[in-house]
Amino acid sequence: MALRDSAREVFDHAVRIGPYKGGVRVAVRSAVCLGVPLIVLLLVGRLDLGMYASFAAFTSVYGRHDRYGERLWMQASAGVMLVSAMLLGTWMSYLDAPAPMRVLGVAVIASVVTWVAAVMKWHPPGGLFSAFASGTTAALPATLVSFSHVIVVGGCTVLFSLLVTAGLGVVRGRWRDLRGPAPRPTPNPQAVPVALTILVGSTLAGCAGLVVAAGHWYWAMVASVAALSGAYVTARVARGLQRLVGTLVGVLLAAGVMALGLPHWALVILAMVFQGIVEILMDHNYALAMLFATTIALIMVQMAVAADPAALVRDRVLDTFVGVTVGTVVAVASAALRRRMPQPDEA
Repeated sequence: MALRDSAREVFDHAVRIGPYKGGVRVAVRSAVCLGVPLIVLLLVGRLDLGMYASFAAFTSVYGRHDRYGERLWMQASAGVMLVSAMLLGTWMSYLDAPAPMRVLGVAVIASVVTWVAAVMKWHPPGGLFSAFASGTTAALPATLVSFSHVIVVGGCTVLFSLLVTAGLGVVRGRWRDLRGPAPRPTPNPQAVPVALTILVGSTLAGCAGLVVAAGHWYWAMVASVAALSGAYVTARVARGLQRLVGTLVGVLLAAGVMALGLPHWALVILAMVFQGIVEILMDHNYALAMLFATTIALIMVQMAVAADPAALVRDRVLDTFVGVTVGTVVAVASAALRRRMPQPDEA
């Protein structure tokens, strides 16, 4: 009976549609922060660098419900984190580090960012974006020039996102909020255990991904981090289920888009629209958000390094399944271990 109740709770959590929270304005801002850098790259004929812009544009999603001053500080910190994650991933690729070392490096980055996000109260929390940014750049070929691409494209995208946030604050008459104080770390007893769980889960998922689809092992790591990001075990299992379903449907949508052979300007417009949809759906249902996020990711990777679309889709499905499975197992095992450990007031 307990198992049946737990399964029902996970299912209800996975299919639940959250309330509307005025996400259209945030969606438009996020779409602009991604779209403008992509349009600039399109005009200069370097849309192959769009991957760096897409990761750096995640800056705009941080602090969406905070006051403008707090939001700017959070976005600036997150922007530095995202560019640093891409530089570290590029460094591992440039050094031609063995694949297991790249897996460990990405896992450490995701773990450290998870801890930082917890003590600094970042929203959204966790190290999902850092795992995605560092993993992708670590898996793709890199040269010495790649570092300048990350700094210029990624850095300018972050600065543009900050300017958009500051500009909105001024336009809406909240310019005084922009002078808010810098946030301070807040002790969080759960920060270290959660970070360690991310380290173990993502490392195991990355190693399994190397066996299943060596070229795209980082997708397994991203899926495992998503599956380990819930506040409690039911939420984590549900998040893994949402990630799996959303990715599978998103892969089909991406395959259809790539089969159309659309021109680059059309792909940029689609990426902007899908980015806005992701922002609207993120607070409603993670599976629906992942459907469109997966499509954006596959389009960006395909533009960065042309690959067989069928192989890209197949690897995405396999690695996501592996990552979600490993992440879910680690989440359940971690919850069981914590229940058996004495609490601070029992010591």
